[in-house]
Amino acid sequence: MRKLAINGGKPVFEKKIGYGHQYIDDADIQAVVDVLKSDYLTCGPKIDKAEAKLCEITGAKHAVLIANGTAALHATTFAAGIGPGDEVITTPITFAASANCALYCGGKPVFADINPETYNIDPADIERKITEKTKAVVAVDFTGQAVEIDRIRAICDKHNLIFIEDAAHSLGTKYNGNPVGSLADMTEFSFHPVKTCTAGEGGAITTNDDELYKKLILFRTHCITRVQDWMDKPSEGGWYYQQVDLGYNYRITDVQAALLSSQLDKLNLFAARRKELVKRYDDAFNTMPEITVQKEIPESDTVRHLYIIQLNTEMLKCGRKEVFDALQAEGVGVNVHYIPVYYFPHYQKLGYKIGSCPNAERLYERIISIPLFYSMTNGDQDKVIEAVRKVIDYYRK
Repeated sequence: MRKLAINGGKPVFEKKIGYGHQYIDDADIQAVVDVLKSDYLTCGPKIDKAEAKLCEITGAKHAVLIANGTAALHATTFAAGIGPGDEVITTPITFAASANCALYCGGKPVFADINPETYNIDPADIERKITEKTKAVVAVDFTGQAVEIDRIRAICDKHNLIFIEDAAHSLGTKYNGNPVGSLADMTEFSFHPVKTCTAGEGGAITTNDDELYKKLILFRTHCITRVQDWMDKPSEGGWYYQQVDLGYNYRITDVQAALLSSQLDKLNLFAARRKELVKRYDDAFNTMPEITVQKEIPESDTVRHLYIIQLNTEMLKCGRKEVFDALQAEGVGVNVHYIPVYYFPHYQKLGYKIGSCPNAERLYERIISIPLFYSMTNGDQDKVIEAVRKVIDYYRK
């Protein structure tokens, strides 16, 4: 049951607006229908087509479509050779999969703190956390803004580490004019419905490295292959295949790939609209001292997946929870991205301690994600801004 709006008045939204929402048009629907009427529902030509589009968009040599973004991260740590005793550095301000992928392979996530202005992982703290056991860095493009790729690339090269860019939020973002997806050793994408482009569920990894590509392709299909060059003895016939390692069934279907291909055709449209909405939010909230907006590095031409406001709670008569609940009561579908990963009981049982990343922990206490999606109208956005102002005015000291 929705709580009463402030002072028991009429909420800004009679029908709740979500913080994210997919956009599906007739071309997307037709693309899916065409597959359903075709000979291949999975393991067919639409997967190759979508992978080719991703290569064209990102500039990467190879793209591997996979079941979802978590599976994509798992595949990257497998391909990176992560195993027991290996450490993988990542950020705590992310979805748990960015750290879990190390655990899946027997490795250990190590959390580096964030830059308190950009909210992305701090390259200086990455370097401080490196030990002789460190094997890879999973750097997350939080909200869609690219991490400091040049600095992280230099650190990884210096210490002989695999650089994995978690770009689940940043499809369409460019760094120094170059598309995200072609700059790290491997880049992971997610196509969940709240992301810029969707496949329903789905993910991908891009890479320029032929050997990593081979490992990713194998991992997606149980590490089973019919490719003669990947087997240890000659084929016994047309039926013959080998399992050359332990992989998973992480295939994506042609239905999903067809939807993704159609969505990718609209990426520039989606990106331009998200940038417009972000600018309108920035213009509104930069005049409110009770709110801090996320800073952007000049190198990142960002396509934002999330819009986050940071509350300057010292200027309010309440904490984040009261503002969150009040916005919900106004019909604004807010969320929090993210709870620091090492706060979770599973990580606490593994020995992780609260207090290890103070910038991330302080940010978590103050942030709220507000609606941002392609089909959001200016009128919708104006009402979100109105609701935020209404709540802030009520709780202002």
